[in-house]
Amino acid sequence: MNFTSVNPATGKPLAIFPAHTTADVQQILLRTHTAQEAWARTSLSDRLAVLARLTGVLTARVDEAAAMITGEMGKPLTQARAEVLKCATVVAFALEQAPALVADRDISTEYVVSRIQFRPMGIVLSVMPWNFPFWQFFRFAVPALAMGNAVLLKHAPTTWGCAELAVEFCREAGLPEGLVHTVRVDVPDVESIIADHRVRAITFTGSTQGGRAVGALAGRYVKKAVLELGGSDAYVVLEDADLDRAASMCVQQRCVNTGQSCIAAKRFVVHTSVADAFRDRVVQQLAALRVGDPLDPSTDLGPLARADLKQGLIDQVARAVEQGAQLWVQGALGGVSDVDIDGPGFFVRPALLTNVQPGSVADQEELFGPIAALITVDSDDEAVAVANGNSFGLGAAVFSQDRDRAHGIAARLQAGTITINDVVRSDARLPFGGVKDSGYGRELGTQGMLEFVNVTTVVEP
Repeated sequence: MNFTSVNPATGKPLAIFPAHTTADVQQILLRTHTAQEAWARTSLSDRLAVLARLTGVLTARVDEAAAMITGEMGKPLTQARAEVLKCATVVAFALEQAPALVADRDISTEYVVSRIQFRPMGIVLSVMPWNFPFWQFFRFAVPALAMGNAVLLKHAPTTWGCAELAVEFCREAGLPEGLVHTVRVDVPDVESIIADHRVRAITFTGSTQGGRAVGALAGRYVKKAVLELGGSDAYVVLEDADLDRAASMCVQQRCVNTGQSCIAAKRFVVHTSVADAFRDRVVQQLAALRVGDPLDPSTDLGPLARADLKQGLIDQVARAVEQGAQLWVQGALGGVSDVDIDGPGFFVRPALLTNVQPGSVADQEELFGPIAALITVDSDDEAVAVANGNSFGLGAAVFSQDRDRAHGIAARLQAGTITINDVVRSDARLPFGGVKDSGYGRELGTQGMLEFVNVTTVVEP
C-alpha cells in the first residue's frame, strides 16, 4: 500500500510514500521503546539542551518547511511560514517551565517524606491532522519529549512529506535516533499500535467521529488519551460592539487557513439591531479577499485541502440554502454554484449564509471552509443559548464595549477558550482544548505539559 500526497492547487500528485508493513511497525516500536528508556534516564537539563536546538533548525529551514506545507495542503505560503515559526514558541515555553514543573514536590504531612514526582509515561502515539501539519505536531511533541517521553507520529495520509520533514528536524536538532518516528499506516492499523504494551498514551486531533473511535480504543486498552476535536465557534456580536472591529475579526478568523481550522469563527451570533450593518461589513470584506495560488504572497485564500472536502462543503451550503438560508457571495446574493470555482485545484469562494435558524445545518454542523453563518438574536440570554446550542465547545468570542457585560456572557459560554473583542487562537503559554464533543484534555500551557506524565507519590512514615 502507498500513500499519495496531492497538490490541492493543481490536483496533481506530488509524492508517493510506501506504508510501513507490520514487521516495519514492530521494528519501529522496538527502536522507539529502547530510545525512550535511555532518554528518560537522561537529565532534564540535557534533554532541554537538545530541544533548544530545535529553534535554530525551525528558523533555518522555515522556507523549506513552509513550501512543503503549502504544497501538500494548500495553505497560503505566508501563513505556512508563520505556522513553522510559531513552533519555536512551544520550545521556548518548555525550556522555561519544565524545570519547575518536573521538580519533586514535598507535601507537609505527618510522614517523614510525602513527595510527588512526575515521571515520563513512555511512548506517546500522536494521530495528527493535515490542516496545521507542523504546529499540531510540535505543540504536543516538544512538551512530551521534555518530560522524557518518546513520540510516534501517524500523520494524515495526505501530509506524509510534512511528517517526515518534522521528524528530520528533530533528528537534526540532536534527538536520539528512534525517539521520534513516523508510523505510516492506514486507519485500521492504528488499533494494533494503541494495543501494544509499549505505547502508553495517545493524542488525537481531528474530527469528533475520529475522536470517538480513538477514545474507545484508548479505553479498551487502558491508555491515556487527549482528544482535540472539531468545533463550530460562536462569535457573539452585541448591539454595543465596535462593528468595524467585530466584522474584521470575524472575517479574519473565519478565513484563516482557508477556513480549515477547528477554531475558526464559524457562527456569527449577532444582535438583531445591528445585524444588517454587520452583514454589510462582512459581505464587503469577504468579497475583497483574493482566492488563488497559495505561493503568491498576495493570496488570502488558497484551495481546500482535498477534492472531497470541497464537495462536502458545497453540499452543506446547498442543504443550508434548502433550509431557507440566503447566500452572499462576491458582494451580493447568489446561488450555491457561485461558491464553486471551476478549473484545476480545489478552490471555493468565501461566502456568508444569512437567515440561518438555530438547529439548522449551518448552526449544527461544522463547516470546514470559508463559509460563515449569521444567526440573529434579540437578547444576551438568546445569544448564550444559540452559542451553546450545538454539540461543540472548542472556542468562542464576545464583542462588546461593555467589559463587564462581555465577561458576564463569557462566563456562561461552553468552550475551552473564550476571547473578548478578539479572535480565538492557540498560545504556547495557555492551555488549549475543548469541552463537550470538542474533546478533552489540554495541550499547551503548564496543563498541557503535564498531560503525559505519571504522577507518583512517595511516602516514608
